[in-house]
Amino acid sequence: MALRTKSAKKKQRQSLKKRAKNNYVKSTLRTKIKEFHSALAENDINKAQEKFKVVVVGINKAASKGILHKNTASRHISRLSKYLHKKKTENRQS
Repeated sequence: MALRTKSAKKKQRQSLKKRAKNNYVKSTLRTKIKEFHSALAENDINKAQEKFKVVVVGINKAASKGILHKNTASRHISRLSKYLHKKKTENRQS
C-alpha cells in the first residue's frame, strides 16, 4: 500500500469507510433473508409475509444506494416472492 500523495491517502480512507458500510448493509440484508426463510420453514405464512416486506424494503434500499445492482435486486425479490407464493399455495391445498 504505497500511498504517496495526499489525495491517494484520502481516497484510501474513503474506500475503507465505504467498504465497511457496504459490508454492514449486505450482512444485515442476508440476516433478514435468513429470517424470511426460517419463517417459511416454520410454515408461518403471516410472519413470512411481514419478513418479506422488510426484506423487499432492504433490497430496494441497497439497490438505490448502489450496493446491489438493480437487476440483482429485482432477481432476489422475484425469487423470494416465488418462494412465498409457493408456500401459500401448499398451505391452501393441504
